[in-house]
Amino acid sequence: MRRNGAARWLTASAPVFAALGDETRLRLVGRLCDQGPLSIAKLAAGFDVTRQAITKHLHVLADAGLVSSARDGRENVWELEPRRLDEVRRCLDLISTQWDNALDRLKAFVER
Repeated sequence: MRRNGAARWLTASAPVFAALGDETRLRLVGRLCDQGPLSIAKLAAGFDVTRQAITKHLHVLADAGLVSSARDGRENVWELEPRRLDEVRRCLDLISTQWDNALDRLKAFVER
């Protein structure tokens, strides 16, 4: 991947990393990964924050493309968007490859 394309890709992934940088949001994503689509009430169980706070966290995750919601009767049911996580995983793979290449260059330089 060309440098400009990689830079754009990394920039586009920044909101996901920002969203996942919060412990509560990371736990919500983990719960959705483990249990599948859940209502706010079920997502809020076990958290020391209000349902309203959970809703705000879910909207941050939705803005980053990580979750989506659908109406089910009187409730919103939230679901993980795995495609977005796959995109970010590929971004991390790119960073890992770049880091490995830099370390290989450093090793070659030091061994000369």
